[in-house]
Order: sequence, then structure tokens, then C-alpha cells
Amino acid sequence: MNEGVEWALHSCLNLAWIGGERAVTAARLAAYHELPAAYLNKQLQALSRAGIVSSVSGPKGGFRLARPLDRITLMDVVTAIEGPEEAFRCTEIRRQGPGAAPAGPDAPRCAIAGAMDKAELAWRRALADQTLDDVRERAEAQAPGAPDRIRRWFAGM
Repeated sequence: MNEGVEWALHSCLNLAWIGGERAVTAARLAAYHELPAAYLNKQLQALSRAGIVSSVSGPKGGFRLARPLDRITLMDVVTAIEGPEEAFRCTEIRRQGPGAAPAGPDAPRCAIAGAMDKAELAWRRALADQTLDDVRERAEAQAPGAPDRIRRWFAGM
């Protein structure tokens, strides 16, 4: 998973703590964690295409959440950034080289692909079962002052 997923998740939480009344530019969101603004903007555009954030144009433009945190799963964000493709793609290398397994409609399915498919399904279910609101609650329990600190920092815009 690329670092853009982490950046997108943190940006969503920051937007929630800032509040929906104000849009925040990608540059400002990036500055808070000292990230490259152009790259974070690409992640935010992907979130916008997925309906997770909305983009506001104009001099007071930027991004804001498009729906409440309890309606955004971790899988929603991962899919928006990484795409819907599975993490593991079996290329059937077992059918190459001196020990090549036979090909054909009666050939057994690759055991490694089957194991990886099972793990992928468990991983996707776990991400789909957690919302950003669940993460927000844990983050606030770990750092109770974070939401106010973030609001104050972004209020200095």
C-alpha cells in the first residue's frame, strides 16, 4: 500500500476536526504534516472522485468532507487511492521452467493464489468493517487535545 493511503486518511480526519463549514486547500493540508502538496493534491482528487471529499473552487476553495466519518470506511479510502485491484496477482509461474505444472481446464488452482485470495478477503472485510469515525474515536482517546490543536492551527489560515 502506498503512503498516499496514510496521507488521505489523516487528511480526512483533519478535515473532520476542522469542520465542514470551511474548505481547506491541499497545500494547507500538506503543510500540516510537511508533505509534498502536489502529491497530496492527487490523493485528494482521488478522494473527490470517490465521493469522500468534495472540491470547492474559488478564492476560499479547497477540500471538505463530502459525507460524515461514520459513512466512510477504511476500505473506501484504500480503494479510492489504490484502486479496486487485488493486492496479489497470481501470474502462474508454476507453469514455467523445468518443473512446470500442467495447464488446462482440469489443472488444480494454484495453492498460493488460493491462500492469498483468502487473506485478501479477510483484509478487505476488516477494512470495510471500520469507519473513519471508529478511527477518530481511537485517535481522540490517544490524543484528546489533537482536535483542538488541529482546529487552532488551521484557523491561522
